[in-house]
Amino acid sequence: MRLVKRLLLLLLGLLLLLAAVVAVNTLRQSPQRAGLAADAPLLTVDAEAAALSLAAAVRARTVSSVFETEVDNTQFEALHAHLRKRYPLVHSRLEREVVGRHTLVFTWLGSDTAARPMALMAHQDVVPIAPGTDTLWREPPFSGALKDGFVWGRGAWDNKGNLIAELEAVEALLAAGFKPRRTVYLIFGEDEEVGGERGAKRVAALFKERGVKLDFVIDEGMLVIEGMLPGLDKPAALIGVAEKGSASVLLSVQAAGGHSSMPPARGESAIGILSAALVRVDAQLMPGAIQGVARDMFDALAPEMSGFNRVVLSNRWLFGPLVTRSLERSPGTNAILRTTTALTLMHSGIKENVLPGRAEATVNFRLLPGDTADSVLMHVRGVVADPRVELKVGPGAFAASPVSSTDSAAYKQIAGAVRDVFPNTVVAPALMLGATDARHFVGIADHVYRFSPIRSGPQDLPRFHGTNERLSVTNLTEMIRFYHRLVQQAAQ
Repeated sequence: MRLVKRLLLLLLGLLLLLAAVVAVNTLRQSPQRAGLAADAPLLTVDAEAAALSLAAAVRARTVSSVFETEVDNTQFEALHAHLRKRYPLVHSRLEREVVGRHTLVFTWLGSDTAARPMALMAHQDVVPIAPGTDTLWREPPFSGALKDGFVWGRGAWDNKGNLIAELEAVEALLAAGFKPRRTVYLIFGEDEEVGGERGAKRVAALFKERGVKLDFVIDEGMLVIEGMLPGLDKPAALIGVAEKGSASVLLSVQAAGGHSSMPPARGESAIGILSAALVRVDAQLMPGAIQGVARDMFDALAPEMSGFNRVVLSNRWLFGPLVTRSLERSPGTNAILRTTTALTLMHSGIKENVLPGRAEATVNFRLLPGDTADSVLMHVRGVVADPRVELKVGPGAFAASPVSSTDSAAYKQIAGAVRDVFPNTVVAPALMLGATDARHFVGIADHVYRFSPIRSGPQDLPRFHGTNERLSVTNLTEMIRFYHRLVQQAAQ
């Protein structure tokens, strides 16, 4: 009995010690305060005029296409005409260049030629309206309707809101007589939605040719999220310090064709072999973990959380597997943990009574920093483990971007502008899941950040590339103030 009591006391002591360690580790995690807010008053914005400007921009149907011949040039010309009229100081005092067919580059020369320039980015093009959904919109998708405190229409959020906000901010700075110390570029691409090959990529090549080296660029990206992280009552401004890459693996199978009345043995048809391979690929995902940018993000968010969420995120050395399993349940958070696997295309067969001699499929992987197209191919080859399935990496693959520093002056200036405009907001680094034009400036800029100063709740995300896209006038005002403050702080 004495031995049992001693063991129980020892166990109790260990549990108390563990509880103490967890409590101390939780309490010692202090909030990060990179880029404190400034004392200067925020810009007074004519919200109605800015909203009307965005509405006019939305009415220009600048729908992008992979094929340049399918682009309606008159719509881009209409947008440019509106910008010239609304922003006369930008057009008269900054150098304006057109790169490609419609990409705009404005250069605001600074007084210090030795200072590395900065660049604000946005894109003019928008995605098309999904066929058959026009009548589902509350307001016609290219109406630019100003109603109930919102500007409605395709592009209001992605990405003409950023474009108009940047121009409003720079126009106001010019009107106030602001003179930048460092040169400021405004870069507005024409085809971001289809890869940026004709727009941002050409600008980056032009800068390289001219020997332009930027301190930082800030493009569209992560958001100011509200009510989307359990245990976090404050808004969180997630600054994209990197973006995922992309690689598609093509799987193909050759097999004997023939008449469907005499099928081969089970699992021996082209479709059967390929289907079995796809099931294995879909079931055995790339490994996931809270590491890299995800680790840095949770390090910044954990001290700001309450209750059990703060405890487990502050003690991932103990609760790591529990946290990982929880994050894997949601597509959005699962995607920050691993290189994701998505079965996207299948092709086979020509007629219902004919056995196809070939079956093909495409699996798209979005690459974490550190993973490559080759490492993904190796993973798929090991999972499929069937020599009958031919594997190769498809065209268009690109690597994940390098991770930009959170210790840089640029990151701190972005964080400071956030805290000025969005008080009581947590700032944290994050991983951008999609591709942006900013990726073309890796190597041109020391730091590349992806952040849209837009408040967003769970109800807003389906509008992104979806039906009833809109941007609130209040949010547009905040965006203008953010870019105004950022240029004030970063360019003076």
